[in-house]
Amino acid sequence: MKYDNIYHIKSAFYSYRQRELRFRYHLHRDRDRERETIAWCKVVVVVSLLLAWQETEMEKFGNLNTDIHFDVLSRLPTKNLAELMLVSKGWHQLITDLSFIKVQSQRIQLLSGFFFQQRFQWCREDIETINYIPVKWEGGELYKKVFDFLPQDVVLLASCNGLFCCRSCFPFEQPTLFVCNPLNKEWIKLDWAEPGKEKNIALAFDPFHDFSDNSTNFKLVRVSQSENEQEELYFSFDIYSSKTKRWKLSKEICWCNSNLYKNKGVFIGGILHWLTDADQILTFNVDNELAWLISAPLPAVEFNSAPESCIGESQGSLHYIMVSEEGLHVWFLEDYFDFTWSLKHCKTLAEMEQEHSQFFYNLERRVKLRRTVDDSPWMDPLAFKDGVLLLRVSNTIYLYHIERRKMDQVCDISKFGTYSLFCPTVLPYSMSLVPLLSKA
Repeated sequence: MKYDNIYHIKSAFYSYRQRELRFRYHLHRDRDRERETIAWCKVVVVVSLLLAWQETEMEKFGNLNTDIHFDVLSRLPTKNLAELMLVSKGWHQLITDLSFIKVQSQRIQLLSGFFFQQRFQWCREDIETINYIPVKWEGGELYKKVFDFLPQDVVLLASCNGLFCCRSCFPFEQPTLFVCNPLNKEWIKLDWAEPGKEKNIALAFDPFHDFSDNSTNFKLVRVSQSENEQEELYFSFDIYSSKTKRWKLSKEICWCNSNLYKNKGVFIGGILHWLTDADQILTFNVDNELAWLISAPLPAVEFNSAPESCIGESQGSLHYIMVSEEGLHVWFLEDYFDFTWSLKHCKTLAEMEQEHSQFFYNLERRVKLRRTVDDSPWMDPLAFKDGVLLLRVSNTIYLYHIERRKMDQVCDISKFGTYSLFCPTVLPYSMSLVPLLSKA
């Protein structure tokens, strides 16, 4: 047993040593991240030696206090913890302990990557392939089997703090909803009483309030659009609670003549947000069951060509990203009551082209050619999280680290399985150790 521990510790040490050397090689590209990662590598190696000593000397000195190990490991990114569970049985027991997960999950979990699932515009059948793009893109192949642990092929509906909501692929025999955690491969099955391909279901899960030693609680919010006798459109909200295991229709409605568009419900501070196709953002407070509309920072009519937008979260705030003939603009919402937006980032298309000339050519002219929203955009912001924008330009997908001005070319759209450009489902993913505890 002792030699197995030493083998795993050496493997972990060499793995982190190789990572340190690789980051040193790319020092000129990302000095701050390199320093942070090397620091964590050294911490992990030291703790590895401490735990190895503890396990081999336990017979002599008895059980040692693990508070230091608990505190240090709980500060590590979830991805590293998933790897370190293989070091020893002691580490696996500590990292999978519910009290440890509760503390670790309440620390800020940075973006791990994006899930990308294409859609057909006119065909009723769903595209089954789900692609994963890690935020630290180093080339290679896309991950396509992350959700293979589920009993059937699924379509992604929503993500929230490491959990996902999915539905059965069309066509199906028994319509089903799943809530799952792809890191620990745990899932819960829910009956889907009102199946529909275009049903919009969002997921609300806050690890600060919804996770305890006994249960992991979450809510699903199904948004439906209806029409009254005066042909006025409004949104209604059905809520599923994992505590009651029942759906209920909220008394709240929101009058709105526009349609939901992109981003399948962004959850921030207890509030779900949906982008619409008419310069508005639909919001719904999950606990208080209150809905309202927030105007976009700039209306589309201000531009000669049709701009394209998405919303996302960074540093606990709602962000609005727009690509237009004027360039790339990023705002964040300062105040929910006054609907105050502040401009955080602005870059002209000419500046983007100059900084990334190996990727782009004649951006401004091509973006200006889009006159109506029915035309496919040349430059399409697909999803945003923690300062990282997943961007499609023509037929190529890019990861754009906005504040660092770093652009990574991922691949051609055909690598995702089809050539379909129609409104793909793109969801950010932050890894989580949170268990779902039971399967139905």
